[in-house]
Amino acid sequence: MRIALLSREPGNYSNRRLVEAAEARGHVIEVLDTNRCYMRITSNMAEVHYDGKVLPRFDAVIPRIGASVTAYGAAVLRQFAATGAYCLNDAAGIVASRDKLLAHQILAQARIPMPVTAFANSPKVTRDLINLAGEAPVVVKLQQSTQGRGVVLAETRKAAESLIDAFRGLEANFLVQSFIKEASGADTRLLVIGNKVVGAMQRQAQEGEFRSNLHRGGQALAIKASKEQMSIARKATRQLGLAVAGVDLVDSADGPLVLEVNSSPGLQGIEAASGADIASLVIQHIERHVRTLGPARDVKATRTPSE
Repeated sequence: MRIALLSREPGNYSNRRLVEAAEARGHVIEVLDTNRCYMRITSNMAEVHYDGKVLPRFDAVIPRIGASVTAYGAAVLRQFAATGAYCLNDAAGIVASRDKLLAHQILAQARIPMPVTAFANSPKVTRDLINLAGEAPVVVKLQQSTQGRGVVLAETRKAAESLIDAFRGLEANFLVQSFIKEASGADTRLLVIGNKVVGAMQRQAQEGEFRSNLHRGGQALAIKASKEQMSIARKATRQLGLAVAGVDLVDSADGPLVLEVNSSPGLQGIEAASGADIASLVIQHIERHVRTLGPARDVKATRTPSE
């Protein structure tokens, strides 16, 4: 197969592992900077251009599009899909997962358990917004954020009101969620590929921190996920239209709750904790879903540096 990997960070762990896994299985894989892709849109033939040239036909595309370029990355991905390439995660699923409000609305419609979430636009309803989330402490989240950035715990009502006012002053879109105190700073990341949970780890926040993200100093430990956790993770992934996702769950008094569904999950933490070769499982999933164009052709892999 000929595979394109869309990313602006070709040297990070996840991308290097995917390239290694694809090449080890005999495929040609090219790393393309999402922002350097552009397109010619006609009713006759879909084309994706790169550095002044028309890109050849790809059998599959692995999108690892950064949050800062979600909209443009989604447009590029739709164009690749129009050429007939199999997209590991499609544009609609990525956009839905990145928009926390939309994602929670989709999950709620499917009766998937999650923390109570409140959203409003008017500054006149700040007090009631906090009440809807279940009183302080509450968590205030930017609508589009990754790796724990833009997620703040307000321990008192006054702190929550001040934080909400500050976010409104920045014209930022945000959610207010109930804080699951009994989780004690821990959550569970389940890696789903093709409706199967292939890895699980528990992440524990460092002392004095409520966010358990590994980028925030959290520690990871391999665990065996429960049937309930796996069922919820698979269902959440399906509802957002994703083939591959990292689903973050938090244990509450009422059972597991979905915190977030990540459409470009990092592989380093989950591979290190679980010992599983997640990158190869991703490539094997693509193999099962792609009708190749024939033997891999002799092409020069493009691994462009971040700009």
